Amino acid sequence: MNLNVEQVKLVDQMAKARQDFPILQEEVNGQPLIYLDNGATSQKPEAVIDRISNFYRNENANINRGVHTLGNRATTAFENARLSVQDFINAREAKEIIFTSGTTESLNWIAAGWAKSILQPGDVILLTRIEHHANFVPWQEVAKVTGATLKFLPLTASGRVDVDQVEKNLQPEHKIMAVNHVSNVLGEENPIQDLADLIHANDGFLVVDGAQAVPHLPVDVQALGADFYAFSSHKMIGPTGFGVLYGKRKLLEDLQPQNYGGEMITQVLDYESRYADLPYRLEGGTPHIAGAVGTHAAIDYLKDLGMVNIQAYEQLLVDYVLPKLKAIEGVTVYGNPDHRSSALFSFNIEGVHPHDVATAFDQLGIAVRAGHHCAQPLMREFDIQSSVRASFYFYNTLEEADRFLEAIEEIKEFFGHGTI
Repeated sequence: MNLNVEQVKLVDQMAKARQDFPILQEEVNGQPLIYLDNGATSQKPEAVIDRISNFYRNENANINRGVHTLGNRATTAFENARLSVQDFINAREAKEIIFTSGTTESLNWIAAGWAKSILQPGDVILLTRIEHHANFVPWQEVAKVTGATLKFLPLTASGRVDVDQVEKNLQPEHKIMAVNHVSNVLGEENPIQDLADLIHANDGFLVVDGAQAVPHLPVDVQALGADFYAFSSHKMIGPTGFGVLYGKRKLLEDLQPQNYGGEMITQVLDYESRYADLPYRLEGGTPHIAGAVGTHAAIDYLKDLGMVNIQAYEQLLVDYVLPKLKAIEGVTVYGNPDHRSSALFSFNIEGVHPHDVATAFDQLGIAVRAGHHCAQPLMREFDIQSSVRASFYFYNTLEEADRFLEAIEEIKEFFGHGTI
């Protein structure tokens, strides 16, 4: 692959950033670690690790509960993290940013705390069969409770939402549309803005699972038009156990709190309580404060690197890897390259179980994921039980891509002839 001047600059920039990730210097089974499981969780740079450590060393206290110096430091750090998230995804105001434990909790809160109150028998929830279970199972439960019906959006052959067919088939009873921004199996980007326009014209609402989008491309929730948007810190070089629920203010005001207790109230009487304003009414209990400050550090890092640059580099990886991967005899690749917004590749090797493939990769020091990827309906769409998933990030190199492709040939040879 011949790189132009701008691509060479990108490669150099990401190679320099790679040095900030200490775990990437590890060896696995006597081989240099090649970490290609970023769809599950990303690695963390020194800046994030140090910021979390510094919080516990120098600022640790509970927030909003004291006037002492450490309490004020912790509260300021926590709220500055909220402002950072607001700016990162371009929310209208900080009150539209709710901190949760991750995408799964965010989507469950939307379903249980808001959707239950607006749905009634005869209403329809529109889903796709390309959703992560976190944006699938909660809607099954809501449908059971409310009497609403689940229906599935039409897909293209490669597994992307077919906007033209959606437009033709929208009905007045279609109240909520819940879709992923980028598929965790296919790496494909759905046309969120188009879907938002369609469902809003139908007086409905759009809920977006952004877990696989926010780490990989610029996200502007106002431009997208999403009513709710959820994502996790750990997939974007931040800490585990921390996530974001964005919602339009009016809708968040209608969302029933799911955690009752400290700091989400203004007054507790004997038989009733009065809740605080947003965002605090939805954040009962002691939050993951270190998660917030770590997420702030992660956002600062990503902004310094440039989300446009990250997106461009991942596109370079897609253009480099995908043709070579598809050209390997006996390998089936899932998804359409035309709408692939992250360097994520799901595939199978003919005659070899995905778990055996992943184990063989591990013996070579390469971390990939095998299984149904919490997307069993999608597996059924492709008539498979599971697949191998190699998910790259900005700190993965072209040399690692070459080694990954070479390893597939070695794995084929091993399972075909018993030697490696």
